[in-house]
Order: sequence, then structure tokens, then C-alpha cells
Amino acid sequence: MSDIKTPKDVLELAKAKGAVMVDLRFIDLPGVWQHTSVPIHRLEVDSFEDGFGFDGSSIRGYQPINASDMLIVPDATTAKMDPFTKHPTLVLICDIVDPITREPYARDPRYIAKKAEAYLKQTGIADTCYVGPEAEFFVFDDVRYSSAPHAQFYQVDSVEAVWNTGEGSGPDGSGRNLGYKIPFKGGYFPVMPTDTLMDLRTDISLILMELGYEVEVQHHEVATAGQCEIDVAFDKLLVTADQLMWFKYVVKNVARQNDKVATFMPKPMYGDNGSGMHVHQSLWKDGKPLFAGSGYAGMSEMALHYMGGILKHAPAICALTNPTINSYRRLVPGYEAPVNLAYSSRNRSASIRIPTYSQSPKSKRIEARFPDSSGNPYLAFAAMLMAGLDGIQNKIDPGDPFDKDLYSLSPEELSGVPTVPHSLEGALEALEADHEFLLKGDVFTKDILDEWTSLKRSAEIDPFRLRPTPLEYELYFSI
Repeated sequence: MSDIKTPKDVLELAKAKGAVMVDLRFIDLPGVWQHTSVPIHRLEVDSFEDGFGFDGSSIRGYQPINASDMLIVPDATTAKMDPFTKHPTLVLICDIVDPITREPYARDPRYIAKKAEAYLKQTGIADTCYVGPEAEFFVFDDVRYSSAPHAQFYQVDSVEAVWNTGEGSGPDGSGRNLGYKIPFKGGYFPVMPTDTLMDLRTDISLILMELGYEVEVQHHEVATAGQCEIDVAFDKLLVTADQLMWFKYVVKNVARQNDKVATFMPKPMYGDNGSGMHVHQSLWKDGKPLFAGSGYAGMSEMALHYMGGILKHAPAICALTNPTINSYRRLVPGYEAPVNLAYSSRNRSASIRIPTYSQSPKSKRIEARFPDSSGNPYLAFAAMLMAGLDGIQNKIDPGDPFDKDLYSLSPEELSGVPTVPHSLEGALEALEADHEFLLKGDVFTKDILDEWTSLKRSAEIDPFRLRPTPLEYELYFSI
């Protein structure tokens, strides 16, 4: 995907593009890109070994203030020019290093993804894990919210939203209503003018391609009010996690350039589909796919065991693949998201699907459908790989496939089918009870898992529990 391999290549790219700044990017524990910038003359070949010093005490999930000095070390292979900055700016994704020991920082999520890839090779099972996420998102024309002690509300708007059919002055500011609104669950796939975001998605796609990513398809998604999907080709686990961070960055900035706002929040509004992130996965060794075979849906025994591992550990890995309170507004039994821990060929109501578009062995893969993109991709992808490997190592049987529509089954028929947790608290409790598979090969550490659960409870669950919601007023004010 990129010809940039060495520090010398990076310096030549910077000179050719006239870069005046270097933007050094890294990820915090919850999964948000952070950055610091230096003038281009400060970037030398030695910088890729020596790194740049920074204070990690204010980065969520990083060091306490009494041990906050850290190094940020650029990865030469990640060099790209920023498509949005006013002045030519070179972007380098970085790893975090301890300045004293010169060892990789154990809480750096990118290091965890690297360790997951190394552990895969160490097992001898495979040498490559390919990952292909499909991160859905909404593009709104307006967003407002407040969480004051005396008032709680949110409000989003879109010129194509169904609730604007009777408005005389929509969010486009025209003072007129030109119709063609998208009904609830009616956004898959009307053409323009109903689909108002075709050009915006193309703008996003063109920039992604300029950055070196292969765009496969773009389209409007099911929900009203601007839900979209753009799929980018799969790649190796670490590269794909880097790619997803670029993807979110491009989507948000193109929306802003068009006077709109994009969000990857899983469930930004009630009454219509939320945004998931279906994650395609496959294992390869010596350039050969390992998931093709003579089993169910043309899958190998290894692939079935891989699915067995993910299904068994799904409640625990949900703490990393669906790591926000809002994630569980989407994962509600009986609605649009696949919450039942079952697998199937073609059936999109199962939490793991086996795509059947092609019978080529190279196309054989599994698709985990319950994750969303609200968290940290380095941790989420690593956790799914570790669960799948545990399934292979312990020959975990995924059970029988469910080829029926799981949404249409009665409670009695579903009684024996396990589900994902119903809340973030439930997922964290599952992770605390089931995490030994993540500790293999020192990929995850007890320290990082403890920090993750502590941060989630203190920064998200506890503040949420203290606040009444508007629905509670509707239900209880008159009691």
C-alpha cells in the first residue's frame, strides 16, 4: 500500500511534498487519536530511534504524574501527508516508549496489537491475521446537547430526516422544504436527491484513496438522518487499526469542510438503526488462506473453532469491542443488532456471519457483527484474535448454525441461545471473570485490563448512574 519503508524514505517524502511540520500521532487508552507537532527540521533519521519527549500524565490511561515522562517514537512505514492542514504537514503514527528502559510502553494500545500479531506467529497456527472493519457513521447538519445539573437533552438534525417533512425551514437554512425525506429504516439504498450525501461520501472516498487505501464501496445506510457506510479493503491487523484511525479522521474532517458533523456514536438517536462495525477476519500462513475447507459453508475446522472461541468469549470481549454505555442502546434483543451468540451462513441476524459472495478460498472469512467503532481498534482487533486463537487451541465447538431468522424466533426457541451483555457494566464484569485467554503471550496484561475497567467505571458508568434522563421524567414525574 505504501512505498515508504525507512526513515530515509520519510525524509525524502517530506522534502518532495514541501512539508513544514510533522504531526506525531498516537492513541490514548479509550481510543482517541492524540497529536503533537514539531517543525520539519527537527525530524532526522535518528528521530525514528530517539523519539520525542512528551508528558503522558494527562493522556487517559497513561502514566500517573509521578512517572509521566515518555517518548513518542515515529513508525516510518506510516508516513502520509495530511489532506486537511493549511500548511503541508507530514503525519507519522507513533509508538510509546519508556525513556529510561527504552522498552515499549505496556499500556500503549498499538503495542498490544503488535504483541497480538507476534503471538499469532509464535503459536505456529498462522502468520497473518487479516481484518476488514465496516464502520458505519451518521452525518448530521446540527447537533446540540447539554448535561447540566438542572437540564438534560440532546438534539440532532438532518436535512434528509423524516421528522423534517412538515418543516418550512430545515437545517439547510433555505427557508423551504424540498421533500425527499428518508423514512425510518428507509435509507438503504435510495438514489439522489433522496440520498443527499453521495458527493460527500465520494469526497471521503477520494481522499482515502489518495492516502493509499482501497475503497471497495460506499452507500447510504438504513437509518434516516444521514447514516452512511464506506468500506475499505482488509489488511493485516495492525495496519487495519491504523487505517481505521485515518478513516475516522477523514470522515469527520470532510464532514466539517461541508458544514456538517459526523459521528461514530453507536446509537445517536432513538427509533432507527444504530451504527455498528462488522469485522471480517481470516487467518493465513505462508501466503495461503486457512479458513477454507469442507465444513459448514465451505469453512475449515480451524475457522469453526475460531468462531467457537469468539462466541465463548464474546461477553468478555464486548468490554473492548462495544466499550461504551451507548453501545448497549444498539445491542437490544429483538431490534436491529445481532445480539444472539450464534453463527450462520448469509443470515445477518446471527452475531457471526459467514459471507458467501465468493467461493474462492481466499475469500473465506468470518464476520463478527456485534462490534461497533466507539472504542480502541488496536484493543478490539487484538481481543477478537486472542479469542479466536483460544478457540483453535482448545478446539471449541461453536455449536450448530442458526439459519433461521433469529429475530422471528419465540422466547422459548431462543432460550438456549446465549446473548451479548445487556450493559457496559455487564461486559466489564464478564471481562473480569474471563480474561485468561487475553493474557497468553503477554499480549494483554492484568494492569491494562484493570486500568481499562477502572477508567470505564469512573469516567462513564458512575457519572451516568448519577444523572436522571428525560425519559425518566416522562415515566415518573407524576407519580
